[in-house]
Amino acid sequence: MDWSHYRFVSVWDLPGPPDTVYEILGRPDDYPCWWPQVREVTSVDDITGTTRIRSFLPYDLVMTVRERRRDPTARVLEAALGGDLDGWARWTVTARDGGSRATYEQEVVVRRPLMRLLAVPGRVVFRANHALMMRAGRRGLTARLGAV
Repeated sequence: MDWSHYRFVSVWDLPGPPDTVYEILGRPDDYPCWWPQVREVTSVDDITGTTRIRSFLPYDLVMTVRERRRDPTARVLEAALGGDLDGWARWTVTARDGGSRATYEQEVVVRRPLMRLLAVPGRVVFRANHALMMRAGRRGLTARLGAV
């Protein structure tokens, strides 16, 4: 087993309509406005940017994010990731009673040297750090939807 390989799935039930949720998730430059752990997003061109994130643990992860799929009919957003994390991430937004369900899937290999060194003893902590970040993102997007 590669201890530096991670697969995450997070499901957010949200109060807004699916098209609104999809539209907000499709504007990564705005993520720092509502998702505290997304510290910085810098566009390079129409489909590529750099992102700096930091959750509870005292380190930043920096990635290049390149859009691979943007499908408003299916409400799917997918990106390739490179840098401290190498892999992909995908949002899928569906309707549910009274709102939306946003499913976030991510499969990555950690490239940051210290995290690779601590892969086995730190795995539980790294997964918890990710869960805290996702929980804060859900809260932030819920608040953002209330302001729309």
